[in-house]
Amino acid sequence: MFSPYYYWALQKNPAASPEDHCAINVALYGRGIRRWSMTERGQRHVRRDSRSFQVGPSHLRWTGAHLEIQINEWSAPIPRPVRGVIRVIPDRLFAFTAALDDGNLHHWGPLAPSARVEVALESPNCSWQGHAYLDSNEGASPIAEGFTEWDWSRANLSDGSVAVLYDVRQRQGPDRLLALRFGRDGEVTPFDAPARQSLPKALWRVGRSIRSESGRPAHVLQTLEDTPFYVRSLLESSLCGERVISMHETLNVPRLNTAMTRLMLPWKMPRLK
Repeated sequence: MFSPYYYWALQKNPAASPEDHCAINVALYGRGIRRWSMTERGQRHVRRDSRSFQVGPSHLRWTGAHLEIQINEWSAPIPRPVRGVIRVIPDRLFAFTAALDDGNLHHWGPLAPSARVEVALESPNCSWQGHAYLDSNEGASPIAEGFTEWDWSRANLSDGSVAVLYDVRQRQGPDRLLALRFGRDGEVTPFDAPARQSLPKALWRVGRSIRSESGRPAHVLQTLEDTPFYVRSLLESSLCGERVISMHETLNVPRLNTAMTRLMLPWKMPRLK
């Protein structure tokens, strides 16, 4: 979605293959640990079948009970190894999908909105277990043709369900909002989303917002990723009558679509043909 190489390939050939522009992204945030890896690789490095997806030396494999992710990458822009195994064990799988745009060209769906994760890394040497979330986005047209901005967030609720907000501003057409609760019983139910609240801008001045109940407004606990077009944050907010911790992201598409941003991206996203 963010690949400058795919963008440039499409300018030369509108039929350029997306399989020639694949990457496995790893972002680590922690006390004393901060690494980012997203090496794009050409089609000769990519293998896939119904249960596995390999990009270079790393791969994802569905075992029938969990998703196993073998990571063997190098971070950027400072080259340091990122190696280890991640297992994502779903509480249950969902087959839900929803269109994000009026043209029905972009879809999102959580495969496992509630899951457990087991992380065992060799480099950096660290391991942990905790709650996980697994979803999927797909599009039949470039993201810049459909959207100007979106805010997304997800939060665990006290009954074990997961609340997801997808707040979309289309390039043409009205705003679209998904406010959905994914239950432990497999039910997907909409809920009334509160009003949108603005949040403080990060270093690159990307405007971010979240829908949170007004009695106890949202605030930023930590900014995890701060780029000219994308911000990932950990927030405290209020949803469904509860105070929750929300994982949140803001994407500003016009900023992504500038020549300057695309020239900056290869510093954090090198490519191997």
